Formats: sequence, C-alpha cells, structure tokens
Amino acid sequence: MAVKELHESPSLSSLYPKALLGSLRKSGGSTLPSTEFVREGVVVDPAHLAAYNQVCGFRLDDVLPATYPHILAFPLQMALMTEADFPFPLLGMVHVANRITQHRQLRLDESFTLRVRAEDLRPHEKGKQFDVVSELLVNDSPVWTDVSTYLRRGGGSGEKTSRGQLSQPSPNAIWHVPGDIGRRYAEVSGDRNPIHLHPITAKAFGFPAAIAHGMWTKAHALAAFEGRLPEAFTVDVKFKQPVLLPAKAAFTSWSEGEGWAFELWNARKPKPHLEGSVVAL
Repeated sequence: MAVKELHESPSLSSLYPKALLGSLRKSGGSTLPSTEFVREGVVVDPAHLAAYNQVCGFRLDDVLPATYPHILAFPLQMALMTEADFPFPLLGMVHVANRITQHRQLRLDESFTLRVRAEDLRPHEKGKQFDVVSELLVNDSPVWTDVSTYLRRGGGSGEKTSRGQLSQPSPNAIWHVPGDIGRRYAEVSGDRNPIHLHPITAKAFGFPAAIAHGMWTKAHALAAFEGRLPEAFTVDVKFKQPVLLPAKAAFTSWSEGEGWAFELWNARKPKPHLEGSVVAL
C-alpha cells in the first residue's frame, strides 16, 4: 500500500469544490485506491474539544469522547475520497454504519498519528459499499480505530439483509433536536454536506428537510452512557431513517451481555433512526 504523508490537516474549504467536481466526473468503479493517508503530530485544540462536547452533549473534560477522533480524521477521509483515483463521487454517498473501537482512554494532552485508508469494496442490496478505516496511534501502537461504511447507490446485486420492522420501544429519554443542529455540528466537525445545513439545500438532494449528521446522533447517544463506559470498548451503530430537522426522537437503551444496546426512534412514528451497541473489550 502506498503511503501519502501529510504535514498538516487538509483544507476542507478546498476539498469541497473537489467533491463537487468529482460528482460531475466520477461514475463508479470496481477497485478502491491502495493509498493510505498519514499525518503525524496531531494534537487537540482544547477550545475545539469543548465546543464539540457542548454540541454533542458530553461533559467538559480532558478525556476525549470516543467519537471525537473521528473529527480529527475527517479531513484525511475527505482528502482520500476526493482523489482522482477514488472511484465514487463523494456527493450522494450514504453513511450506513460506523464502528469505533477504543483500546484505552485518550487524553487532551497527547500527540497522535492518524492513518486513513479505504478497503473492502463489496456488493450491497442497493449498490456497492466499502469501508473507510481510520486509525489513531500513540508511539506506533493503535489505540483507536474507526470503520465508516458507505453506500454508493445503483446496480445493487447483494442479498437483502433487512431485520424487518421493529416495535417502537418505550423511551428512556426524548430528544428535542433543534433545527440548527446540522449547522452547529458542521461548525465543529467540518462536515458541511448541504443536506445537513438548510432545508433548501437538503431539498436539492431529495430530502424534505435538513437532516442531522449520523455521527452527531451517534455521539449524542454515546453521551447518554457517560460515567458508565469502561476504558476499552467498541461502540457500533447502523444508521437507519434520517432525522429530519427539527425533530422529536425517542432514545432507549438496555443492558446486554457485557455492555448495552440502544436505539433511536422517531417519537411520532414507529421508524428507527439508529440502532447500536456498546461492548466492553
């Protein structure tokens, strides 16, 4: 695998025009690039961490939430997926799942190395899916791994794996999700996909309203377990129906084995937004 070393975080303001141009030029492919993006000496800005924690519902702390390094890796993910040899256009891809494994707590005063690559292109019932794998290392030892699974719609040939309609559970909490949460999360994450920012831009992509970021819903769900999480765990989610903003959503969780399972539902209709689990390592 070829390694592309970066000495600073890629500029998202220059990558979004590349993503738009790629949506006009790219139509698909059968192979993923064999390139890994690497950036050493990554440090956390305390003010940025505090802003992220506030938007996502975490307490202010010098221990990083397990979802926070995803924000550090996001510019490298964007750089990878806007390269000329990446087969799919970034716009229109659907983030269908995310799995984060934290081997120990990560602290604000640490310096990290980030590695990002794409792998495992495979069929899906609605098209093709693949993983973007991000790793965070300390002294060359992986301490955190993020696997984001993306779907490119069209020409699906995989077997259907739907688990069927569930019964809406009794909620542990009701989330009142404000209409501006997409813009607020975009400010701290850098993810300014137009489907999250405003009803007008979301409608241009076929949504009736702006939708919440999937990684915001995951982070807000993980915040519900704060104070009960072990130092090492895996938190795995599948994104279902989008959260149309503003929203009223029902969150429920229960103990399961060495951890918990959780779900987020539309509070007015029996439609799931997210299902996930937290498992201790």
